[in-house]
Amino acid sequence: MLIGEYQHNIDLKGRVAVPAKFRDDLGLLFYITKGLDNCLFVLPKEEWNRLVEKIKTLPISKARGLQRFFFSGAAEVMPDKQGRILIPQQLREHANLDKEVTFIGTSSRVEIWDSAKWTKFNSELTQETIAEAMDMLDL
Repeated sequence: MLIGEYQHNIDLKGRVAVPAKFRDDLGLLFYITKGLDNCLFVLPKEEWNRLVEKIKTLPISKARGLQRFFFSGAAEVMPDKQGRILIPQQLREHANLDKEVTFIGTSSRVEIWDSAKWTKFNSELTQETIAEAMDMLDL
């Protein structure tokens, strides 16, 4: 399970070390793509394949926006010996990644956020919005 929060820095070439805790669950080859809320989604191969198959089941009229969003800028990545990946320029631009990034685990995927945006996102969460979401889970 992909859980936790880790801060790292992107180097001048666009490389960043994937937290060791995530590398085992992500595997040797995984996928990075545009995510919601201007972050990046990092998916293990199995989750990527699941996303592809779910989108394939949709009628083209419903699927085309998702296909364009998730697949057009996606990259298949493999960490180097230091555990670093190269985040393509268009993906760094999508998430406004410059130097300080935060990796977060969300159970089945990892998200990469600009650290300042992640802090802002968290500061805007309220007890009420969390309670409402928990109500939907019947917790």
